[in-house]
Amino acid sequence: MNHLPATFSVIIPNYNNAATLARAIDSVLAQTWPAHEIIVIDDGSSDASPEVAARYGQRIRYIRQANGGVSAARNAGAALASGNWLAFLDADDTFLPERLALHARWIERDPTLDFLLADQNFRTPEGELLQHSIDATPFGRQLLAQHPGQQEIVLEQSQFGALIADGFTEVRTLSIPRATFHALHGFPLGKRIGEDLHLVVRLCAASGRAGVTTQAVADYFIYPASAIRKDVIGAQRNFVTTLEELAAEMTAAPTALRAGLREKIRQARMSLAYMHLRKGERGAALACVTPLLAPLPRWRAVRDVLSILRGLR
Repeated sequence: MNHLPATFSVIIPNYNNAATLARAIDSVLAQTWPAHEIIVIDDGSSDASPEVAARYGQRIRYIRQANGGVSAARNAGAALASGNWLAFLDADDTFLPERLALHARWIERDPTLDFLLADQNFRTPEGELLQHSIDATPFGRQLLAQHPGQQEIVLEQSQFGALIADGFTEVRTLSIPRATFHALHGFPLGKRIGEDLHLVVRLCAASGRAGVTTQAVADYFIYPASAIRKDVIGAQRNFVTTLEELAAEMTAAPTALRAGLREKIRQARMSLAYMHLRKGERGAALACVTPLLAPLPRWRAVRDVLSILRGLR
């Protein structure tokens, strides 16, 4: 792994986020471990984003491109990066001051870590804390119980399946070597939902050890008017498609990781089925879960289908 000092290129994709872009940039400039560079990729904005970015002068690199989606914007930033590690921040979220320092110091102490994650805060647009990412997940709670009071937890490859199935894989907390990112060909293009998990699954398949910082390092602001919340069923359907296409590509991945991805798909299909049930769309709900019976029915899949059938009554 990388034995050089940890230098972070922070990549901020932006699309019509003039109202929050300065807040995001300021949070990177306030890091106790200074970023090597801040690269803002404007993905075809039509608002005042250029004027906001211009106020920062040479402190940031601001690149405009035709709209291609968040994956294209992040990949474009990574292509320009010169730091040996990458960190990603959406233009409507923020880093906490120790975001880069906590990972950079650990990387320099333990260069065998293939990537790092951390806790993050979920907040309302007004800043009210809703929950943390780690203790909101079964795998995260298990880790905290097994390592009480520890700020740094090492994950081995055998644990990556559980991380994917029931864990926390937030892009704002991901630290990934630039060389690894390029070897994996970055975020998948054409995927507007689940593109971050898509990268992390492939990253886990190529990795042996990861670090988890149990301290929150970022704030993720949940906006009611986001594209996902405007069409929850459509977003969930696209998420299922993204995961299933990825699973078809992962036949050579470690067994535990493939099992974790299958479990994530099961959960995603069940969530989609219940969404349809709540709208009274019985046939659509049943269609969501019957694929879980193939190629060979497992008892859990049978139980899932039965639970939906009970909901049809």
